[in-house]
Amino acid sequence: MADPYSTLGVARGASEADIKKAYRKLAKELHPDRNKDNPKATERFSQVTSAYDLLNDKDKRARFDRGEIDGDGNPASPFGGGFAGARPGGAGGFRSQDFGTAAEGVDMSDIFEGLFGGRSGAAGPAGGFASGFGRRQAPPPKGANAAYRLRVPFVDAAALAPQRVTLADGKTIDLKLPVGVESGTQMRVPGKGEPGPGGAGDAIVTIDVQPHRYFTRDGDDVRLDLPITLVEAVKGGSIKVPTVEKPVMLTVPKGTTSGRTLRLKGKGFHKKDGTRGDQLVTLMIDVPADDAALAAFVDGWSAPGNPRTEMGV
Repeated sequence: MADPYSTLGVARGASEADIKKAYRKLAKELHPDRNKDNPKATERFSQVTSAYDLLNDKDKRARFDRGEIDGDGNPASPFGGGFAGARPGGAGGFRSQDFGTAAEGVDMSDIFEGLFGGRSGAAGPAGGFASGFGRRQAPPPKGANAAYRLRVPFVDAAALAPQRVTLADGKTIDLKLPVGVESGTQMRVPGKGEPGPGGAGDAIVTIDVQPHRYFTRDGDDVRLDLPITLVEAVKGGSIKVPTVEKPVMLTVPKGTTSGRTLRLKGKGFHKKDGTRGDQLVTLMIDVPADDAALAAFVDGWSAPGNPRTEMGV
């Protein structure tokens, strides 16, 4: 069993933000899509995901810190040794699924809720059976959690568009993305994991927001480099601009230069406080390479001043 803190490379007193940052860094480096010919990286990716799943759960982290469970989420043995987990696929086992790629990571939490499952020892109070150590019989364990990775288009993540997910049993569910969603966000779907004597485990869905051809994310804002013509820059006017939901009209001021950034309020990602980020549009003047009329105009026009004066050149 591995120490989840050591697996992620963080101290035991690390904050949630530090743990999240460490996980995102390792997940990016070890992602199977980047290491298709490196099975060790895939195995390491699974370990990192499992460690993050445990430490990201406040209750499990506290139980681990108190020594009640080990790094795999299994109850710690009262004899000082580890307790063997169930076999993969069976009750208490695990199953991993990736939407669109190979399996990436397993979740071993909640495999067993108690250590003593047999009817050993003398009868306890109220007719119950106690173990030889004076403990009552533990309830039957739930099935293992099933780990999934869901690739979400950039614009869907920004707009919180519902995602339809097909589970390992072939059934589909509609997943509502949470505010503040980003790559590495984990969502728990109760009762959609592996079956077990005490009921089915949960499905743990890790979100992987896909990059976009034009848009990039900057915190809760969305950035876009938008080409405009020389005429639009000189004369100004209204132009159509794409956003993560639908195109809107934007007013370009007269005499605009390349690099000027305009703001579209409320067109970014949804924040956890209920507000929404903005879309930052950076205007880039597109000058045609071979335009005889433009070249003739420039030959007869002298631009006033030197725009590089402040740079000392």
